[in-house]
Amino acid sequence: MTDGYGRTIDYIRISVTDRCDLRCVYCMPGEGITPVAHGDILTYDEILRLAGVFADLGIRRVKLTGGEPLVRKRIETLVGGLRAVPGIEEVTLTTNGVLLAEKMDALAAAGIGGINLSLDTLDPDVFARITRRRMFDEVMRGFHAALAYPQIPLKINCVPMGEEGQNAAEVARLAKEYPVHVRFIEMMPIGLGSRFAFQSEESLLRVLAARYGAYQPYEGRLGNGPGHYYSFPGFLGKIGFISAISHKFCDSCNRVRLTSQGYLKTCLQYDIGTDLRKLLREGADDRALREAAAEAIRRKPQSHQFTETVEAHREPRAMSQIGG
Repeated sequence: MTDGYGRTIDYIRISVTDRCDLRCVYCMPGEGITPVAHGDILTYDEILRLAGVFADLGIRRVKLTGGEPLVRKRIETLVGGLRAVPGIEEVTLTTNGVLLAEKMDALAAAGIGGINLSLDTLDPDVFARITRRRMFDEVMRGFHAALAYPQIPLKINCVPMGEEGQNAAEVARLAKEYPVHVRFIEMMPIGLGSRFAFQSEESLLRVLAARYGAYQPYEGRLGNGPGHYYSFPGFLGKIGFISAISHKFCDSCNRVRLTSQGYLKTCLQYDIGTDLRKLLREGADDRALREAAAEAIRRKPQSHQFTETVEAHREPRAMSQIGG
């Protein structure tokens, strides 16, 4: 369907949990968050029912997120269930990689269509500072487990944050040595992320060009999201950027989000949307759910205003509670 500004909305990010086994400094406090009660989280059956509603409205691609989606038991059964929903063409997943090695075979068997692996540094000590956990080796085992399935696209998501020793150019090297795409994502000023500065796309390109040589814009499309890519000489993969602040792409936004508690959220910055869990558990039929979701999508804000002071409907929750 289209929203009130004529944008085609065909992609949804579905959070399955607010829990995570890391404590990244820009995402979650060191002591963690008070987890949502189990009964307040959507069941897999509820997610599948809503996926059918979304498919009726024109959603074709689903990204599973968290928190960390792999900490939820039997996540592969949800992948398989979503793949069977008429109208859903692709199901992908974003993960921190800690549990990926043990889950990759089951995810592949269930038909996962792509993996996004969050990795902000290749230095184990810096990794421990950023995530507050010494689990770098587990993440790299997950990385290599995913590489064992070359038919499943693998992307690395890196958030440059000015951390001493982070070395974004080293992370980019993964795209040189392996058939993966490395994407640099600007820090979003939401929750704890507002405490960190982002490194601009232009400054990173200068660093990468100095190390790896001249680059060329890549005109093809790689995935469902707003990333744009560059080719570097000798690289097996591409280097991408998701630059929501410096290269605002709201005019082409094609996505909405469903939180783990069933709130359909139509823009990352705002708390605007509708509570579908409430309707579900009050016994609403699919027609009522479709009408509520369609009305929320029609009211999707025109754009974020992260560079301006916005108070009305500003999202108060952390990224782990939203689903990214």
